[in-house]
Amino acid sequence: MDSKQHSILVIDDEERVFDVIEGLLLREGYQLTYAASGPAAIQQMDSLQPDVILLDVMMPQMDGIEVCRQIKANPNWKHIPIIIVTALTSKEDLARSLDAGADDFISKPINSLELRARVRSMLRIKIQYDALAATLRLRTLNLFDAFLS
Repeated sequence: MDSKQHSILVIDDEERVFDVIEGLLLREGYQLTYAASGPAAIQQMDSLQPDVILLDVMMPQMDGIEVCRQIKANPNWKHIPIIIVTALTSKEDLARSLDAGADDFISKPINSLELRARVRSMLRIKIQYDALAATLRLRTLNLFDAFLS
């Protein structure tokens, strides 16, 4: 893709799920970070600035749907792709996740090929978004410079 090491934030109340994901993505060279709850993840978002978020739905305190809503409601974070990772498989759960702003959905138990493919897909989207945002910033600066000249 590109030479930057991509960061992935895994939000799940079960640390063993993080261990599984870490094992499945080990050879991909991603920087993985673990948050044990939605509030803990939200608190770290500005400092972590993840490229992709893998988010469990069923968590105490704040479920993944609400975490997704809060992340997508923040203008600084709404562009970060979120993949819901859950044992829930009903169409209603899928619809609720997508309505909350999730970009993709993967069911537990996690298939390694599917996980890697979905993460790569979301990274492509994030890279395109970042490139577009950089182009728009540059155009704005050029317009501003031209206005001042």
